[in-house]
Amino acid sequence: MNLFTDFENRIKNALEAIDIVKEKRSDLDFGRITVEAPRDASHGDVATNAAMVLAKPLGTNPRALAEIIADRLKEDGDVSEVSVAGPGFINIRLGVGYWQRVLSAMIASGLDYGRSTVGNGHKVNVEYVSANPTGPMHVGHCRGAVVGDALANLLAFAGYGVVKEYYINDAGSQVDVLARSVFLRYREALGENIGEIPSGLYPGDYLVPVGKALAEEFGTKLRGMAEDDWMPLVKDRTITAMMAMIREDLKALNVEHDVFFSERTLHANGATPIRTAINDLTFKGHVYKGVLPPPKGQLPEDWEDREQTLFRSTEVGDDIDRPLIKSDGSYTYFAADVAYFKDKYDRGFSEMIYVLGADHGGYVKRLEAVARAISEGKSKLTVLLCQLVKLYRNGEPVKMSKRSGDFVTLREVVDEVGRDAVRFMMLYRKSSEPLDFDFAKVTEQSKDNPVFYVQYAHARCSSIFRQAKEAFPDLDLQSIDFAGAVAGKITDANELQLVAKLAEYPRVVEAAANAQEPHRIAFYLYDLASSFHAHWNKGKDSPELRFVNDKNRELSIARLGLVSAVASVLKSGLGITGTAAPEEMR
Repeated sequence: MNLFTDFENRIKNALEAIDIVKEKRSDLDFGRITVEAPRDASHGDVATNAAMVLAKPLGTNPRALAEIIADRLKEDGDVSEVSVAGPGFINIRLGVGYWQRVLSAMIASGLDYGRSTVGNGHKVNVEYVSANPTGPMHVGHCRGAVVGDALANLLAFAGYGVVKEYYINDAGSQVDVLARSVFLRYREALGENIGEIPSGLYPGDYLVPVGKALAEEFGTKLRGMAEDDWMPLVKDRTITAMMAMIREDLKALNVEHDVFFSERTLHANGATPIRTAINDLTFKGHVYKGVLPPPKGQLPEDWEDREQTLFRSTEVGDDIDRPLIKSDGSYTYFAADVAYFKDKYDRGFSEMIYVLGADHGGYVKRLEAVARAISEGKSKLTVLLCQLVKLYRNGEPVKMSKRSGDFVTLREVVDEVGRDAVRFMMLYRKSSEPLDFDFAKVTEQSKDNPVFYVQYAHARCSSIFRQAKEAFPDLDLQSIDFAGAVAGKITDANELQLVAKLAEYPRVVEAAANAQEPHRIAFYLYDLASSFHAHWNKGKDSPELRFVNDKNRELSIARLGLVSAVASVLKSGLGITGTAAPEEMR
């Protein structure tokens, strides 16, 4: 039950009964009417801008219209008070009986409370991480992995048909460099003294096991081959080993993709997918032969002062036209991006979300241009950029990893502070803002550590049920109708405030999904945990407010219903963030 949607409908029904609205109904847009919780809870439970939106097209004063609407709303049996504020905002206070029905509906819905159909099964492809398979995941990948995974979870919860995808960059020069680095480790495994790793190769110790595996499989056979002969063999084994390592790193972070798409498949069979994509653009009039002017600043690697096959991307929103085929006939890296998007579009996705690092900001316009050209404006493409994460320990910058050679690995961070701390804290700031991650702070057991504070709230809910069993040993918690038990019992103002906070959850889910901002879920969970802990603390000073009162069995059961609703929403929201909901904290 979404009370905001409910009252939006009630307000619109009230409007339909007003004479001046009836007269001009065809000229009015009810779509701009909003119903939300007031910033100041003392003003009411819900507020609407209906009078502000409709006054001008109706040719009347907003406050005068607000008074008319307020009079209509006062006739609603679930409304206890209506007031008009400022130039025409309408504040509504809801009756206790209504809140009890809302709570009952929450309890009956369980973990499905807040689940939405706003996505209407719309197919969305969320591509995230997509790191080059050249080594273990580093902390720079961590934020995008969490944001992408939580966003996919959020969209699925909001009713979208979501596919989580990883694009394997397993074609190009960096993979050749990786293979040469592994070949060096292979020679080392055969007993050679390879000395210091040459500049330009990957120095990390994580390649040592791959070299040993090659030595076990091939013996000295590869050493006698020319590079053109051993390169494909080493490359295949290396990419397989690197992707196995990456999958394990992601699994440690509770990230699992539905699809792993290999870039090499775009170059297979004479690069048929790339040729097909370019032919498609050509047919639609987006390809021509020409010479690009030199770009300002440093020249990119794929720029040539010769005639090339170019994508007329400036006509679909890009800053400059983009090369697809070089003068020597080889395809550019961007040509593979075009083919990859077409593959997604052909798979039936009308919306694609790319979660990329902040250093990919220059890719946004060109990807959007590809989407417009390939789909002829029928698809939606969104690029979410994740800003950098800086690691600290008690305020001091964390040094680089020895294992990786030059960066801190994702696995090191997860192993030290735990998956839940990493996931929740990566979401506890908007992804477009830089994030400072302090190892000491994320393991504190205090209100200042958001993940602990939220998980502790869920654990406290479980402890309350254990307390109830101690107070009432014969109580069969599995058979109690908590949804029915709250009627007429949950009446205290503090309890109703907690119900009101729970009632925001469906609205938060839909707003977060529409904005593609999963951090809103983490923020809401912290606010809910704060409300719950505050109410629990009041019970220490006022025994009559305690959730379990051994002198009043029926009231205790009703309050357990409230606790079950809190626990369900916390567990649901933590599930979206990919974080566990523990029953005990140690």
